Amino acid sequence: MRGRQVFMDSLQAHGVRCIFGNPGTTENPLLDSLADYPDIRYITTLHEGIAVSAASYYAQASGETAVANVHVAPGLGNGLGSLFGALKAGSPIILTAGQQDTRMRLRDPMLQYDLVAMAAPLTKWSAQAESADEMADLVRRAFKIANDAPKGPVFIALPVNVMEQETENGAITGGRLFAASEPATDGVRALAKLLLEAANPAIIAGDDVARQGASSALIALAEASGAAVFNEGLRLHMPFPNRHPNACGALGFEAGTIRRNLQNHDLVLMLGGPFFEEIWYDAVSPIPEGTRVAQIADSPHPMARNFELAAGLVGDLKASLDAVVDALVAGTTDAYRQSAKARNSALSTASQARREQATATLARLRETRPMTPGRALSEIASVMPENGILVDESITAGPDVASAFDFAGPGDYFGQRGGGIGQGIAGALGVKIAHPDRPVVLISGDGSAMYQIQSLWTAANLKLDLVFVILANREYRVLKHNMDIYRQRFDAESNRPYPHMDLTPALDFAALAAGMGVTGVRVDDPDAVSAAVVRALESGGPHLIEVHISGKP
Repeated sequence: MRGRQVFMDSLQAHGVRCIFGNPGTTENPLLDSLADYPDIRYITTLHEGIAVSAASYYAQASGETAVANVHVAPGLGNGLGSLFGALKAGSPIILTAGQQDTRMRLRDPMLQYDLVAMAAPLTKWSAQAESADEMADLVRRAFKIANDAPKGPVFIALPVNVMEQETENGAITGGRLFAASEPATDGVRALAKLLLEAANPAIIAGDDVARQGASSALIALAEASGAAVFNEGLRLHMPFPNRHPNACGALGFEAGTIRRNLQNHDLVLMLGGPFFEEIWYDAVSPIPEGTRVAQIADSPHPMARNFELAAGLVGDLKASLDAVVDALVAGTTDAYRQSAKARNSALSTASQARREQATATLARLRETRPMTPGRALSEIASVMPENGILVDESITAGPDVASAFDFAGPGDYFGQRGGGIGQGIAGALGVKIAHPDRPVVLISGDGSAMYQIQSLWTAANLKLDLVFVILANREYRVLKHNMDIYRQRFDAESNRPYPHMDLTPALDFAALAAGMGVTGVRVDDPDAVSAAVVRALESGGPHLIEVHISGKP
């Protein structure tokens, strides 16, 4: 058999159902093999960044290991921004690229480069297949490393001649691996003791809570301890229901802001990690003095990485949280039960006050023209199907998303990690392919959408029932906000305009959509937004809605 057959057999043996890719000449061995593997779909994209982003979100939404295929050095270069996002998200991806015939390597053939070195900084492991004899072992190891905690992408370069070499070494897998580790009993007791001693605990929930099916256990722990639950500023999942009374929203992006959020808490329990992703430097710790820190993670890697821990527990998040809840309940006294109940009551009152304030703000700005992001999102949320999934790259409108939508389960929401824009519009493809029976709505800013706008073509090519909502304020609003912060922090002159942050001439997303085979409409009237979304959801194919919203005041 040939190397390409071993490669494809290996994918099949590992349960791969689709490959996200942008084809090129050095990928011909893979492309020519697809006809013999009808159970593996090839998802054609028009840019390598789209292939990698879609694969990353597919991995997150399906729980499977995703495969993406790009084209030699320029194609891998095109995908590196998305690969950074996949690394930060912890997405198990096997990223491959065709490579020129190794017999020409000393001749510097067209498009050849050191692909292994290019990919290495953004992957857990980077390698090149040097012979067909090692193909089976190489792919087996790639799947293992991608799924070892913490999960993440790996890269394999596939030279054309290696793919065509003969070998007798057939596809193999790592077998049945039971990798979820049980938490240490003494660690569980130590964490329960910290919670029982805390007067006002807080929990910071990372994406691993959702990925490992631990959201219900987190709810039980929050309610039993009366703990406030925060998310990170950037998150891919919603690990805790955003309308639960104990939900306190997302933390900020500066140590000082995080510190203010945590200042009244004497214990902070971090779930997953590492924490935190900051933007601006503050000369303080995000953890207030006197506040104890504990952490649970599924690998030692993020443990005590940035903070001294009163207790750290390595183990599967669900098993660990279940064990901590049992130990906490076993040690609970009547006095503790009453104090936890009082904390839950106070959190519920504060949650209701925030909701009432958001409702009042929405009412006060209801007649603003162009409509505010909050108004647009409330109209979309009002017609969101009960089983719908939201893919969110709204960026500065993120707080409005959290206020408008009800995300009861971790699979109802997919955000972004890493901070690189353009992931959402491509990621929505992966989410929809992973969940073909659920309605999927993508919300993106206009600036973000343009990074991977060719995603619309793939949606049309596959006839995906996918709704793209583009919030068009015709500016890089987040950059304007950050310019304000920069000027304030560095005592820069503050009465200057915002340089190169306006999107003029105005982009016509309905026309862009039509050019790629997607029906598109523009909506300026806030009273027409919900009806436009309903029509799009019922259209039976991809549909784009450009919603004109107000910019930065």
